[in-house]
Amino acid sequence: MNATLQSWLTENLQALKDQHLYKVPRILETPAGGRVRMNGREVVNLSSNNYLGLANHPKVVEAARKSIEEWGVGAGAVRWIGGTMKVHDELEERIAKFKNVEAVLVFTSGFTANSGCIPAVLTSDDVVISDELNHASIIDGVRLSPAEYRKSEGWVYGHKDMNHLEDILKRAGNFKKRMIITDGVFSMDGDIAPLPEIVALAEKYDAFVMVDDAHASGVLGRNGAGTTSHFNLYGRVDIQLGTLSKALGVVGGYIAGSRLLKEWLINRGRPYLFSTALPPMVAAALIAALDIMENDPEPMNRLWDNAKWWKESLASLGFDTMGSETPITPVYCGEEEKAVRMEQMLWEEGVYALSICYPTVPRGRARIRTMPSAAHSREDLEFALEAFKKVGRSLGVIPSTAEV
Repeated sequence: MNATLQSWLTENLQALKDQHLYKVPRILETPAGGRVRMNGREVVNLSSNNYLGLANHPKVVEAARKSIEEWGVGAGAVRWIGGTMKVHDELEERIAKFKNVEAVLVFTSGFTANSGCIPAVLTSDDVVISDELNHASIIDGVRLSPAEYRKSEGWVYGHKDMNHLEDILKRAGNFKKRMIITDGVFSMDGDIAPLPEIVALAEKYDAFVMVDDAHASGVLGRNGAGTTSHFNLYGRVDIQLGTLSKALGVVGGYIAGSRLLKEWLINRGRPYLFSTALPPMVAAALIAALDIMENDPEPMNRLWDNAKWWKESLASLGFDTMGSETPITPVYCGEEEKAVRMEQMLWEEGVYALSICYPTVPRGRARIRTMPSAAHSREDLEFALEAFKKVGRSLGVIPSTAEV
């Protein structure tokens, strides 16, 4: 092995450790749920995106099992070469109907959906206007495109600042196309984009809108159809990204929009063109998960009941949840070292809640990110709350006299 490379890796890994930014994944030893076994111990899991508990729902598991018997475990090829099976086509038709759009194209992940779609619809004659707190996959997708996009030159607007967005749009008139891109629900803060105002400004200045609904899928809108549904903006949002790995509990992502958009991405979306198709059992499991989302309101109701109780309980103790409006509930710590220490102490109390630090969030804005879900019982959350109270007092995150 090259000594120079290994020396560089050693030095930079140590730098991460010194800055309290070094990550070591814990090993999940049970199916995803409200209580799990990780690294040999049982903990309440507050770091899962399994919003509705569908990752191990019996109907979803059975659909995957039956699909293996019918289709095998792999698609065998890139989709356009011969890897698109009937079950993939059925999944896209079901999602399109669910989202109330003309067409949907499924990718292997939400990340690849962003990195496939954004560069495909932009040229060097265009500009991207982006919320400053957009997800890393949006940022990487934009960087892969030839369009104009630099924070230093003013194409990134302050978080949810509509006056700033309009100022940028006024300066962007010389570009051929203007894309406004935003998360629907911001993944580290849990707040919701002001989509009606964004759409109104886009229509005023001849821009088009792309919304990443990864954390709104299954959470907001009719049966969990996302922010376009939540705000009743059907037909006014040009591109919607959704995930299949969070509320739907399996894996994958998709782009929803016009039939022309789908045709273009089939021909120019690089992750679609050069990645083997999702296993057919994944598509079958997702169809079953969609059936549950569309016909059984109980998981979504339970999700929101748990989220409401959790937020109110944390607030009553004095924790700062940073204005979260959705089940994503950050607990503000500030210092990276304090957030990492809080994660460790919560783990010792039997709660897995991840610390989020730079570069995922700005320096000095570290937090514990909690995710109450439909998979949690009230007893799970009460147990977790006691741990947060004990640890929060010890670290000075909340007053030592804090009581529920």
